[in-house]
Amino acid sequence: MSRSGLEPAWVLHHHPYRDSSLLLELLTANHGRMGVIARGARSARSKTRGLLQPFQSLLVSWAGRGELATLATVERDQASPRLPPAQLMAGFYVNELLLKLLQRQDPHREVFDDYRVVIDALAAAGDDQAAARALRLFEKRLLEALGYGLNLTHEGLSGRPVQAACDYHYYAENGPEPAGVADGATVVSGEALLALASERLERPQDLQVARQLLGEALQRQLGGRALRTREVAKATLRRRRASTEPTSS
Repeated sequence: MSRSGLEPAWVLHHHPYRDSSLLLELLTANHGRMGVIARGARSARSKTRGLLQPFQSLLVSWAGRGELATLATVERDQASPRLPPAQLMAGFYVNELLLKLLQRQDPHREVFDDYRVVIDALAAAGDDQAAARALRLFEKRLLEALGYGLNLTHEGLSGRPVQAACDYHYYAENGPEPAGVADGATVVSGEALLALASERLERPQDLQVARQLLGEALQRQLGGRALRTREVAKATLRRRRASTEPTSS
């Protein structure tokens, strides 16, 4: 039996476990993603149930070994940002990405730090473009941390620097190649590639390119697994559009 010290953590997901407990998926600073059982957390007298929520910065400790440990201590770490209702789905999307792409007990401190950055950015986002920018930067950094970062600054075959004024075909295996050399791949501007590389996604067209390239890269790592948060978001958008369409009399 081993026991951890207090460690910064976030709850990525929780669901009922047996009669009165919770099974938590945590993102921790030093141990990566952890599966932890919070015994009695759903009971009426539990003092921790209100803390064990997504987007709440915590200090936790646990005891045990193997895939599932037992939560020993939990306390509030610091004031956590409150996500506005419009950004909750974006926050759950980030959590789902981590649940599907991170292996348990495989630490990535940079991912932990970037998680705080994206949650803060979503909490402060004043519009959809600001929220989209925060998500694209998180996706880019996540892929880099996992060893699957995109080649954005040099042509894949020649190694020549990408030019802002040129257009490129983008290939998953190698990266950008000058447009016209080959076809059948995504065509993007050099300016958009360099904007994503420098993380300066100020123009809507740069955000659109980033969404496409990062989305394709993430799908390759997901191995075709669907993201439930994306399906829910698409369904919500369809309902919203349907409700605003004029009805025939």
